[in-house]
Amino acid sequence: MGLAFFGLTFDIAAQVRAALFKQIHEIVFHGKGGYDWNTIYNMPVWLRKFTFTQIQNYYKEEQESIKNQGKKGSQTVINSDGTIKTPESLQKATLNYSQKFTPPPKRPVSYK
Repeated sequence: MGLAFFGLTFDIAAQVRAALFKQIHEIVFHGKGGYDWNTIYNMPVWLRKFTFTQIQNYYKEEQESIKNQGKKGSQTVINSDGTIKTPESLQKATLNYSQKFTPPPKRPVSYK
């Protein structure tokens, strides 16, 4: 065990430092360009923790929303035989493909 300075030993100091740098990295990375490293490093601790918590909550809610959409979508979009169901709005707007496209007849090329 290392020398204690206000309850912070050398062993714990390394862990605290690593946690600080991880938190800074997470804010900068998941902030999508809104923050730079120096700004977050020099930010007051209370504000950095608040910012980290807000970003963390945002991504948790986003993940849950995607998860819930996947549950709804998999039940209504795929048929039992594995084909994709066509929504009713698209079924009404289907085009008549019975008429095949025939290109115009080719004309002979004449060179003068």
